[in-house]
Amino acid sequence: MIAAVGHTDLTGDTLERVESGLRAALARLPAPTQGLVRAGAGVPVAFGRAARATGHDLVVLTPTQGLVPALLPERDRPATGELLLLARQVRLLPYDPADRNACVAADERMIAECRRLFAVWDGSPSNGRDATAHLVAYARAHGIEVEVVWPEDAARETAPAAPPRAAGRRPHAVARPAAVVGPAPVLATGEAEHRR
Repeated sequence: MIAAVGHTDLTGDTLERVESGLRAALARLPAPTQGLVRAGAGVPVAFGRAARATGHDLVVLTPTQGLVPALLPERDRPATGELLLLARQVRLLPYDPADRNACVAADERMIAECRRLFAVWDGSPSNGRDATAHLVAYARAHGIEVEVVWPEDAARETAPAAPPRAAGRRPHAVARPAAVVGPAPVLATGEAEHRR
């Protein structure tokens, strides 16, 4: 089984290049090989499309809280819908998709099930938002082969700069939008067995 992880802030053009790179990497592998991703936007969808295009099965991990699927962040919902359509199998994994540490732990559990990891990684260290470098180090420390996929001219979105503050003035509190609440998605699980 092969897992895929990567930066969550890739530009649209980069995601297209990443999908092509993943397709080429997967085409070199014997079919059928199972690909494993955690539900979300960006790299998981690029990997899912590449897996299907090259004849490999896709397994998607979706979060649960208790006995029901967890509500994903807004940006991940459309992508997860596409992943569920691409998937041969869906596995439910207990973790909170709104908690960064829980997501990193879920990725570690996913990687531990695999013999190989495709990492869409520019070589930068992990920070408070992005844990790709940590996941690469985790895989290598556990003897899992890592293949870095970073196409030429690949780019990440730049974070907006903070507005300048006047000297001696305290920043004002910023109003935050209320969380989007809605019904949890209905998921059917595929095969119950776990393969390595």
